[in-house]
Amino acid sequence: MQTLGLITVIVVALGFAYTNGFHDSANAIATSVSTRALTPRVALVMAGIMNLVGAYVGLQLGGGVTKSIVKGIIGTPAHGTNGLVVVFALLIGAIAWNLITWYFGLPSSSSHALIGGMVGAGLAAGLTVHWDGVWSKVVLPMLISPVVGFLLSFAVMIGILWAFRHRRPGPVTRGFRMAQTVSAAGMALGHGIQDAQKTMGVVMLALIAGGHANNNSPVPWWVLLTAALSISLGTYAGGWRVMRTLGRRIIELDPPRGFASETVASLVLYFTAFIYPAPVSTTHIITGSIMGAGATSGKNAVRWGVAKNIVYAWCMTIPAAGACGALAYEIVHAIFG
Repeated sequence: MQTLGLITVIVVALGFAYTNGFHDSANAIATSVSTRALTPRVALVMAGIMNLVGAYVGLQLGGGVTKSIVKGIIGTPAHGTNGLVVVFALLIGAIAWNLITWYFGLPSSSSHALIGGMVGAGLAAGLTVHWDGVWSKVVLPMLISPVVGFLLSFAVMIGILWAFRHRRPGPVTRGFRMAQTVSAAGMALGHGIQDAQKTMGVVMLALIAGGHANNNSPVPWWVLLTAALSISLGTYAGGWRVMRTLGRRIIELDPPRGFASETVASLVLYFTAFIYPAPVSTTHIITGSIMGAGATSGKNAVRWGVAKNIVYAWCMTIPAAGACGALAYEIVHAIFG
């Protein structure tokens, strides 16, 4: 029964990776699709491949995000059925919030849904919650990363406008449309580096609870492969509802602004994967970057009402996913003990 429970939890973890992929695929390609730099299908294929590559690169270059998930948020679940119930419940909490926000087309954070599910299930199970880790690795980056994305994207876009101020708009637009192929690939790579590691971290928690690993165990190759494939398949499936919000409803993107926002978001993702390892939200970063690039056209260029609804979803993600995770734990624990 415990082996069956472990297999079930791992399958659910891969299901979370799949929802992460179709929920967050818009992060990588919404700007490129909305500016017609890439067709939707080509963009999704490219994003899926780069997510797969990013998962491998992120783990080979330290796996800092995976370690943050395994050891930085909640205490290690107990071995046996109760530990597996904790991991199962936190995944249910994250998946539930992903599906709710996907349905309403809100680009919320799959990463923070996972963190919220961990905190909620951990509290319900009586585990230690490392609030210092939640603050330094989750809350602070949540507050800072979109602001950094906004400011850097604004600055980069100002530089682009100044550098090409004497050029004809047509050739400049075509050039940046081609450049967006590279910036979108960089964004998809960063998404794979960040988000695939989170799924690997949850699978490792399940293996620890099942007695097949400990806190310092290396990530097995099959965990890397299945997590990467799941998030890539989810990305290929596409998240059209969220994509419309990011690509069309916040600002009217053009290729230069799409290139600026994707480039800045990619750099922030790489920084938080390798220099200051933290499970940041690709959604928050790209949304802040899009708003920063759009603000160079004036304050009325950004649809602040849409942006406000997105921020509300950001603020609700951790507590709402936490509540879902806690409820799932109580239900499953009552059934399986």
